[in-house]
Amino acid sequence: MAAPHVLALPFPAQGHVIPLMELSHRLVQHGVKVAFVNTELNHALILGALVSKDGSSRLGGVDMVSIPDGLGDGEDRKNLARLAEAFSEVMPGELEKLMGRVSDSSVSAGGEELTWMIADASMAWAFPVARRLGLRVAAFNPSSVAMFAMRMSIPELIRDGVVDEKGLPKRRGTFRLAPAMLPLDTTELSWNRAGDPKGQPVILDLILRNNAATHLAEAVVISSVQELEPGAFALFPEVLTVGPLVSAEYKPAGSFWAEDDSCAAWLDAQPAGSVVYVAFGSFAIFDRAQLVELAEALALTSRPFLWVVRPDSASEQWLEDLRCRAGPRGRIVSWCPQQLVLAHASTACFLSHCGWNSTMEGLVNGLTFLCWPYFTDQFLNRSYICDVWQTGLQVAPPPANAGEAVRTVEREVIRGKIEDLLGDEEIKVTTVRWMALGRQMGGRMLQRVTCCTPDSSPSYRTARRNAL
Repeated sequence: MAAPHVLALPFPAQGHVIPLMELSHRLVQHGVKVAFVNTELNHALILGALVSKDGSSRLGGVDMVSIPDGLGDGEDRKNLARLAEAFSEVMPGELEKLMGRVSDSSVSAGGEELTWMIADASMAWAFPVARRLGLRVAAFNPSSVAMFAMRMSIPELIRDGVVDEKGLPKRRGTFRLAPAMLPLDTTELSWNRAGDPKGQPVILDLILRNNAATHLAEAVVISSVQELEPGAFALFPEVLTVGPLVSAEYKPAGSFWAEDDSCAAWLDAQPAGSVVYVAFGSFAIFDRAQLVELAEALALTSRPFLWVVRPDSASEQWLEDLRCRAGPRGRIVSWCPQQLVLAHASTACFLSHCGWNSTMEGLVNGLTFLCWPYFTDQFLNRSYICDVWQTGLQVAPPPANAGEAVRTVEREVIRGKIEDLLGDEEIKVTTVRWMALGRQMGGRMLQRVTCCTPDSSPSYRTARRNAL
């Protein structure tokens, strides 16, 4: 029998591409053929980052294909509202044409037509396209179950007076979707923390349309596991967990920027448990004043540190200034193989934006967190780290309302938080316990990655269980 053939479609952002690529690698290991669809821009970035000196590309057995995203040259791809508008205008037709080409090419080579699509739940506009062409569909959520529950519960939040029909909070304070869930702050709802407040209505509309299309998926696949968030799982017990999606060995993960492989040699030269690792993902942007305060804070700790400053987040002049401030103990790179860094014996803690991928990678590697969330689900993840799992501390509280100016966190505050974190023995003990559990969960995950084969497709019931 020919191998099952799957089309994988991520939301076009780094934090969504990486976990679906990791899942794709796991499927390939189990004999599944995977065609991975990026936007044309991201496709070019990934291939450029993966090309080695001998001209070959490290794709790990995953076939890379692309479609246009509907935006023009020079348009801001980090403008989530504009990107959401483009989805319905161009991408469905382009995806349908691509699926025909992929199937025809596979059959011509003696393989199978496409049989399944695994698409990011934020790309649910693609579900009707796949179903119309006879493909079975799985929805992939690269975030927590709590995040999925929050988004699926918007009608209940409106009904209960937590938010208005525009998704804006009607009252200040916290609420719980279910008694066993963590409290959620009405000022930190993901759709109200996604950039310019003017684009919030478009983003909320996209979420609601995605929610409405979820019933077309035979399975909802989430990069989490029940032990991490049992309260959220009580609301959606039928979701299929495949987390944590962290590699036991390095594979190409779909990075948009070339990784600085020299980080490993630099870490080898540092004492065990000494390095402060600083990385804020693919979206966060700090102004120059905040970058200077952070650089000075890291210097004040008298500890070695490895700091990722993306090429698009600081000018060359800024970078040179930061390197001078960092001094001989600090190393600043534009991008790095993060999973290798987090697993290195020299790494002591993670100063992070709290993206879900980074959160899972840090947890599995037994690292304590200093949390500095930037947008969307990162505030919820911060709550898990600091309040539920108790594996980290918060740098500073965010603005009370979306759109408010972010106050600069001063160097002494940052330095003090780093020292508090590294000196907290209770957090260290708790982190080791979660690390052991996380590695057990990773082993179990290998047994679940065949969800897209024709013989095993768990059904997903869109009606949520009454957990109250």
